[in-house]
Amino acid sequence: MATPSGTHTSYTVIGEREDLSDIIYNVDPYDTPFMASIRVGEGSQVLHEWQSDSFAAASSSNAVLEGDEATTDSATATTRLSNSMQIADKVARVSGTARASRTAGRADELDYQIEKRAIELRTDVESVVLRNGAEATGDTTTARQCGGIGSWITTNTSNGSGGSDGSLGNTARTDGTQRDVTEALLKSVIQSQWTNGGKPDCLMCGAHVKQEISTFTGNATRFKSAEDKQLVAAIDLYQSDFGDLEIIPNRFMRSRDLLVLQKDLWAIAYLRPFHFHELAKTGDSDRIQILVEFTLESSNEAGSGAVWDLNTS
Repeated sequence: MATPSGTHTSYTVIGEREDLSDIIYNVDPYDTPFMASIRVGEGSQVLHEWQSDSFAAASSSNAVLEGDEATTDSATATTRLSNSMQIADKVARVSGTARASRTAGRADELDYQIEKRAIELRTDVESVVLRNGAEATGDTTTARQCGGIGSWITTNTSNGSGGSDGSLGNTARTDGTQRDVTEALLKSVIQSQWTNGGKPDCLMCGAHVKQEISTFTGNATRFKSAEDKQLVAAIDLYQSDFGDLEIIPNRFMRSRDLLVLQKDLWAIAYLRPFHFHELAKTGDSDRIQILVEFTLESSNEAGSGAVWDLNTS
């Protein structure tokens, strides 16, 4: 069979309009579970400071004589902690012609680019606070950097051979030899946290470690509503001997780390929250800067823990 002679077909038509969808599909992930899970704090200086404290150890020999003079118990000072505010930004720039041109899927190219840059900036911040990096106070030629979570968690940790912990945001940890994640490693860290007064409620990890945890015998079920029997959240739980922990996969953390967090002991403190401002016009284009000034606040790292140096495949 062949097309009859003289038939005018789409192959020869001139002036057909393009078939371009008005929907733009973005496949890049942009969820930031760590930032979404912890508190939001407020800073007032480029060096953000806070205090932590702890109770005296319990005594099984606390007994006093009847009628005896009261003995004053020793007081201990609080610990003063700090982390530097880090500035991060993204800049969107679009020419006047591009803004005037009719585009599919968005009314204004600049607005679309601003939206993309804002999402990218948020994922940058997530990656910064979850990194293994020490605080840098900065100067006129070196940008300030906040100490990432890898440099904070030191009390309840499991390191691979040759690995060692950091120091309160000031020193990055030293990576060790990578090994398989096992339930024994995780249980050891959780036990240490509980012994030190922590109440861990979250496991945060990369894709491979998440799949390995799914093979543990303690991995249990999902939350369901008791009232309407509807699934209200697809949150996996790990049932430990000291309580249930959410298992939250995170694309933006180091894939070799397994964080065992008490979420209420962490915060993102902002000196300047996410905001937009127009930059000076120097030609036939418009520029918008999206900027944030932030730091990671560890209220008391002894409530959290980590299994470091894990295989990633």
